[in-house]
Amino acid sequence: MSSLAPVPIAVVCALIERDGHVLMAQRPAHKHLGGKWEFPGGKVEPGETAEAALHRELDEELGCSVEIIRTLQPHTHAYATVTVRLLPFVTRLLPASGELQAREHAALRWVPARELAELDLPEADRPIIAEYLAGC
Repeated sequence: MSSLAPVPIAVVCALIERDGHVLMAQRPAHKHLGGKWEFPGGKVEPGETAEAALHRELDEELGCSVEIIRTLQPHTHAYATVTVRLLPFVTRLLPASGELQAREHAALRWVPARELAELDLPEADRPIIAEYLAGC
């Protein structure tokens, strides 16, 4: 028997800010953690930097371009079937970015920053929100 922990999957996520609000995306019902609200983003591909993954994922999921304002501390969380290492970035939409499109999510919603913790969120996102709010 091996007692080695599973290797975490590197996942980037964006806290996209606009007028005191943060964009949240609702996971489709048929996916892991379906129905929960999350920060948009996704897996870092082999050989890809976290920043490149963030830009690629946001273009794929939302059809948008962002400017990275700052990074938050990475956070690792073990779910029953997978361990993720979230790499969070605080961002804002670039002026030339188009209208947001929910290409891979059930819904998109701009949430006042102070209300983020009230959403039905994946457990991995909660420490990120706490750090984000502490810096606001």
